[in-house]
Amino acid sequence: MTCGVRCGETQLQIDLVFFNRFPIFELSRIVARNVIAISALPNLDATQKRIRGLPPCIRYETLFLLWRLSVTIYRTDTEQACFDVEEPDHIYSLPRHLSHLAVALSSHSCYLKISQFITLFPRMERFWHGNSINKNKGMVDHLRSYGVIRSKKVAEVMESVDRAVFVPEGTPPYVDSPMQIGYNATISAPHMHAMCLELLEGHLKPGMHALDVGSGTGYLTACFAIMVEPQGRVVGVDHIPELVETSIKNIQKSSAAPLLEEGSLTVHAGDGRLGWPELAPYDAIHVGAAAPEIPPALIEQLKPGGRLVIPVGNVFQDLKVIDKKEDGTVTVRSETSVRYVPLTSREAQIRGY
Repeated sequence: MTCGVRCGETQLQIDLVFFNRFPIFELSRIVARNVIAISALPNLDATQKRIRGLPPCIRYETLFLLWRLSVTIYRTDTEQACFDVEEPDHIYSLPRHLSHLAVALSSHSCYLKISQFITLFPRMERFWHGNSINKNKGMVDHLRSYGVIRSKKVAEVMESVDRAVFVPEGTPPYVDSPMQIGYNATISAPHMHAMCLELLEGHLKPGMHALDVGSGTGYLTACFAIMVEPQGRVVGVDHIPELVETSIKNIQKSSAAPLLEEGSLTVHAGDGRLGWPELAPYDAIHVGAAAPEIPPALIEQLKPGGRLVIPVGNVFQDLKVIDKKEDGTVTVRSETSVRYVPLTSREAQIRGY
């Protein structure tokens, strides 16, 4: 599969064929999507604004790829590229690069495979593979060091909920990668869990209500429950009964087990596109699969002042942040480009969408 974007008479093509061969494929898809979007922007100001709006870890790798495209097109030596690859603080020393890239794209075609991208940046590859990470705290520390986790509360919750309990046996639990959990479903990569927790933190205060749609193995549902205790309520919904059963067993082995036992955390089999009206309205709603459009039922079940985080799109997806104001009106913004499995019917999921 190859995707591209027209830029004048130029087509910048990012080859996606190799993504699924690497544990970092989800992050790589996000990076490629952002590079495509940035390369189509009309001027340097728009480019820099887009880059500054990216989450830190994605911004860093996106800049790496933009830098490499600039070097590749101009056949320049990397030392001429005025970007210190060891210093994230220097990411805004790139105007010359981005100007070069914009000029080059007006008259050249560039074809870059992700396998080349990974080979070029072994330091980032080592980080995202997480080969040296063998403890849950180590995973959280890495995410903090790269700016993915900024909130102390999010770090504490992710440290307290061991990801190893929620991934299939024999799977390396702390690698920053989505993992298959059966039934054509996945557990998202840790950086995506962290990003969603950061986006929803202000709506996961003690006593609040949260809904986790597509709860899968139960990891994020458990994190939500710990954040809203005491006296909060969290509901996980998944349309695969076997995953619901597995998630309950996983939660029983986690730090959220007392909340499951007392009933403040529940997981149900159902069509998450319809939400879970019994406990609505919700302060926070998270959706762990990409919908072609925002389900109206989820907007209806969002409390005034609440927030919904949901990936939206088909081939190209964006993580949307929907805020409902006190007067009932809603605002929608795109946080970043993402890649999730589709939010669909149980039957379509079982047969592979």
